[in-house]
Amino acid sequence: MTMAEPDAGGTRRSRGSVSEDEVLLDRELADLPPEMRWREWMLRVEAVIFASAEPVSRETLARVVGRDCSIDLLIDDLLEELRSRPYEIVAVAGGWQHRTHSRFAASILASQAPTRGGAAALSDFEAMILMAIAYFQPITRSDLSKIFGKEISRDTIATLRNANFLASGPRSPTPGAPYTYVTTKHFLTAFGLQTLRDLPDIEALEDAGLLSRQVAHADPSAAIADGSEE
Repeated sequence: MTMAEPDAGGTRRSRGSVSEDEVLLDRELADLPPEMRWREWMLRVEAVIFASAEPVSRETLARVVGRDCSIDLLIDDLLEELRSRPYEIVAVAGGWQHRTHSRFAASILASQAPTRGGAAALSDFEAMILMAIAYFQPITRSDLSKIFGKEISRDTIATLRNANFLASGPRSPTPGAPYTYVTTKHFLTAFGLQTLRDLPDIEALEDAGLLSRQVAHADPSAAIADGSEE
């Protein structure tokens, strides 16, 4: 049970509820020399990014530094400082996040140490469906079935939703107004994308043999090559 105590105005408030205004943080650090001030801001920004399980936005970082501090310049200095480390700060999903360099992936896997984050393991077919949704969203399950030439099961969609890659989009204007599916912010985070504009060009996927030469902006049912194979 949380105790309550009167505030200066005589009203009662919970000791457990502390507003943002009550958290005293000297953001400007005006009493420090410029070099020490900048260093403290760098450490604060790195600490927030390191502690967060999700990409940290510019607005969030701005809460711990001075009003005239450049977040971009702080990040640049942190990147330079981390250049020789096995991890870095990357721009992803509209924010920044700590990531281990890919060349250490084998070492981490071999260690069998528990890790945080990362993308859920998908089958090749599930990955193809996710790719189709990413390119043609918002899209219905019926339209996905047309693309792949076979029915896409609710279980497959549920797998992608449970992995937090998909969310419900607006209802389709087609008869019955079925729900559409769209990718989530977690999808961007897991695959290292800032926005959907960072998806590979359709032409690059064609060259890799993942899409047919009939790129179907108007007719997506022709878009995915070899879609009938799992």
